[in-house]
Amino acid sequence: MKLTKTLFLGTAAGLMAASSAFAADLPVKAKAVEYVKICSLYGAGFYYIPGTDTCIKLGGYLRADLNLGTNSDFNPNQSGTAGARNRMMNYYTMRAREDLNIDTRTATEYGVVRTYFDAVFTWTTGNYTPTGSGTGGTQYSGTLGLNAAGTALVGSNGSGSVNSTDGNTSGGALGVYYAFIQFAGFTMGKAVSQFDAPWTNYPGNITDNLVGGSGTVTGVNQFTYTADFGQGVTASFSAEDATQYYQAGNINLAGATAGGMIGGSYGTNAIGGSRSPNLVGTVRVDQAWGLFQASVAAHDNHVGYYGATETTGHPDDKWGWAVQLALSIKNIPTGAGDTINIQGVYTDGATRYNFQNLSGSTYALYGNSGIAGAYGSIGFASAPDTVFTSAGGGTSQETVKTWGFRGAYTHNWDPYWNSALYGAYAQAQFGTLAKTALCGAGGTGGVFGGLAGVTGCNPDFAIGQLGIVTRWTPVKNLTFSADLSWTHLDQKYSGTVGLVPNVTTAKPAAVYELKDQDSIAMILRAQRNW
Repeated sequence: MKLTKTLFLGTAAGLMAASSAFAADLPVKAKAVEYVKICSLYGAGFYYIPGTDTCIKLGGYLRADLNLGTNSDFNPNQSGTAGARNRMMNYYTMRAREDLNIDTRTATEYGVVRTYFDAVFTWTTGNYTPTGSGTGGTQYSGTLGLNAAGTALVGSNGSGSVNSTDGNTSGGALGVYYAFIQFAGFTMGKAVSQFDAPWTNYPGNITDNLVGGSGTVTGVNQFTYTADFGQGVTASFSAEDATQYYQAGNINLAGATAGGMIGGSYGTNAIGGSRSPNLVGTVRVDQAWGLFQASVAAHDNHVGYYGATETTGHPDDKWGWAVQLALSIKNIPTGAGDTINIQGVYTDGATRYNFQNLSGSTYALYGNSGIAGAYGSIGFASAPDTVFTSAGGGTSQETVKTWGFRGAYTHNWDPYWNSALYGAYAQAQFGTLAKTALCGAGGTGGVFGGLAGVTGCNPDFAIGQLGIVTRWTPVKNLTFSADLSWTHLDQKYSGTVGLVPNVTTAKPAAVYELKDQDSIAMILRAQRNW
């Protein structure tokens, strides 16, 4: 009996051990994999973030530019080293850029919550500028790179500038174009200004520097509410940061010198701290035939002080304003997809809504001269927001008025080729205070008008631009472009002037003819969107 009991218990134990071994070998049911699902609510390219009800879309482009006749990627020879047009100017400038954007959207009981982020990683050719040394020294002006904090790195001399032996250091730059939240009609963050036409700086071109309208292509910080009335009609009211892109200058004419003027500086820039954002209102109508948009903006011109300390006093704030009309006509009879885009703008104390940030409003170009005894020629101009003077106890601010337009006609030759003819024009007009201080009451006195050889003195000027671009898209989302542009400076000074130019131009002290100037630039671009 005892033996039987022992055998029974041993057999039971063996069966339990065997069943435990078999159980260890059996497959365990894995947790279901959450595959990425297509989100069709917001168009192609969106996917659900696994485990959430938020849809995300990644996009961007890679671009390579070769720019001829310019020291930058977006401006022709306009001022500084490039405007000197001598051995210091670049014959070409190259740029490589990668853009990355992230778009997320979530449906809520209050409507869609959207976030959008767009960043660019860029490498651009720099240029060498004279140091003014007697041995012909130069220094590199390009960005060498960024450290972990996003601060631009400098050369090994540690002085904040880079000498010619450091200039070949590789590097690049990181830029944030857009970063905003949209919810219940509100846009909060960095986005294109509500004042801008839908095509910003590009009615048909790829050049960045057209005058004749606003253009915050890299976004501006804002707080905006947009009301949708249906049938393609919307209205927006926006408070937008003025400090980054909308300050053309508040100039103290008491600091003007003849040498500074030929470099495009009409005095001392005395912009004060930010007091009010720009206030923008827009009404827009989108239809099958195209669109129409009307925009208005108010800009507060706030000056620091007349002198070095607060005891010197200051002029009161002066509000400037701008108004713009934009029209787009689609599918015109010349061909499917052909368009005409045009806009016009008027500003009073808000110059950047015409001479936008990437075009700038300061010019100093050198050229040839046919006048005997003249070393060469020069054309210069500048358009700030306001001017004032601290002389004689100080004056109030006087606004600079401008007007302009730009537009383009785009024609599609076939599904692979299209061309656009584009143009722009802008004019700046100064008031009595500026003209008297710079040129005298009759145009023959003041800082510049009284110089020997000067026969005409007037700070008013105009910029005219024409260009043509052709694009080839051999396969979807891969485009090759060639854009040729011409810029003409129509300045109002005449005669000759004997001056010592700024040392960064390497121009000698000599007699220069005062006359209009022209500049030609070309962009060759390859771009792959994804």
